[in-house]
Order: sequence, then C-alpha cells, then structure tokens
Amino acid sequence: MTADLIDNEALIRLLVFVAIFITMAAWETLAPRRVRLVSIASRWVANFGILLVDVLAVRLLFPIAAVGFAGVASANGWGLFNLLDLSVWLECVLGLILLDLAIYAQHVITHKVPVLWRLHRVHHADPDFDVSTAIRFHPIEILLSMLFKAVLIFTIGPSVVTVILFEILLNGCAVFNHANAKLPESVDRVLRRVLVTPDMHRVHHSTTRTESDSNFGFSLSIWDRIFGTYQPQPHDGHENMTIGMPTARGHFTSARLFDMLLLPFWRKVGTASKTESSLP
Repeated sequence: MTADLIDNEALIRLLVFVAIFITMAAWETLAPRRVRLVSIASRWVANFGILLVDVLAVRLLFPIAAVGFAGVASANGWGLFNLLDLSVWLECVLGLILLDLAIYAQHVITHKVPVLWRLHRVHHADPDFDVSTAIRFHPIEILLSMLFKAVLIFTIGPSVVTVILFEILLNGCAVFNHANAKLPESVDRVLRRVLVTPDMHRVHHSTTRTESDSNFGFSLSIWDRIFGTYQPQPHDGHENMTIGMPTARGHFTSARLFDMLLLPFWRKVGTASKTESSLP
C-alpha cells in the first residue's frame, strides 16, 4: 500500500490542488474581496510559468520529493516516530502539527535572513493578491524548502500517509488563504481560530512593516498567536491596504517570468519591512 501511495501521490495531490484552485478562483471571481489592480492575464501567465519552472526543478533534483523521503525514513527506521510505539492516528496528528509548526518557522526565517528574503520577495512582489499568488515562488526557494523538508522528515520520521496528507493540506490551505475571496466576517472570525483565512494572510502581504512581519502561518493559525506574530486586520482596511513591494508595484517584474527569476539578484528592490541596505 505504501508503494502504491508513493507511486500515485503526485496525481492525488494534483487532482486535489486543481479542484481547490478552480473552486477558489470561481469564488474570488463571483465575490471578490478587493478590486484587481493588474491584468489577471499577465499575472497568471507569469505565476503559472514560475510554477512550471519550480515543478521541473524539483523533479530534476529531488525526484522522490517529500513523500519519497518519508518512504526512505520508514524503510530505514529513521526519525523520532519510527523509534516510538505510537498509534497510527496519534502519529498522524502529531506529525501534521509538528510539520506545520516547522513550516511556520521556515517562513519566519525567510523574512529574517537577508539572503533568503532575496528569494522570498518574489512571492511578495506580486502587486495583487489572489489564488495565483499561492504558486508564485522562486525555484531556488522551492529547492531549499524541499531540502528543509528532507531534513525535517528524516528527523521526525512521519509516515508516508502523514506526509501526503500534510502536502495536500499545505497546498490546499495556501490556495485558500491567498484567494481574493470575500468571506463573511462572522465566518472568518470563527474559522481563523483554527485555520489561516484569506483576510488573515492578506495582512502579511502588506507593504507596512508591522503587517508584513506578521501572520506567517500557512495552515494552522495558532502559531502566530503563540509566538506573538498575529495581526488581526490591516491598519488601512482590506480594500485600501497596499499589497506587494513599493518599488515593484506596477513594474514589469510582476508580470514577466524572466524578470521574476532575476528579481533575487537585483539590489534596488525592497519593501517597507525589508530594505536593500540590510542585504549583502
């Protein structure tokens, strides 16, 4: 069964991702939270283009990916969970929680370490905020993230099923919380007690430093509250807040794949929360 899951995990994840993406894209089209500032066609071509580069890079350098790492760890008895006699359900729940905490920590680090911020700013340079923003990451950042997952999985030792579930949840939640979708405030207030909602994560894409340095969670919202990085709402409101990076707003870097790939190596680009004077 484990071998079958590893062989089919890419297809399973793809089908779930496409279903969630289409659902959220339809939602944000029918009930948008904010007025779009940039042509959806130009942004989506670039954002899907960099996703394709990311997928090819991962498949080339990490052909077994995160689920394969879990299979290797299980087969060799590597990792904490492979040394403990835990029930399947307990191991799964603890594994999902620990993996999500690690991704939260990784996200914080990408904002604090200058060289990593250079890569991560490709994601933040998007002048609009919608489902396609969720797939906009520089390939080098994606490869480093996969390396981090490998170390994490070999250390914790989660099962193949746990890793598949986590990858599905992580991708699905990222698409959900990047959607330009209007969620009733009463529903948002309840839902964000557990999950990161679009209104909660949108604050993180603000050009205001105190806001972009908050709400780092991707799936569970509890980490921002526990570690003091929670910001309930943007100071200027969701309709009037400024998203992206000040010097990149309206610039062709937001709409051309080649320039997105070069963005980490440009010196004259920053945000209100990160300036080039702090970078090497």
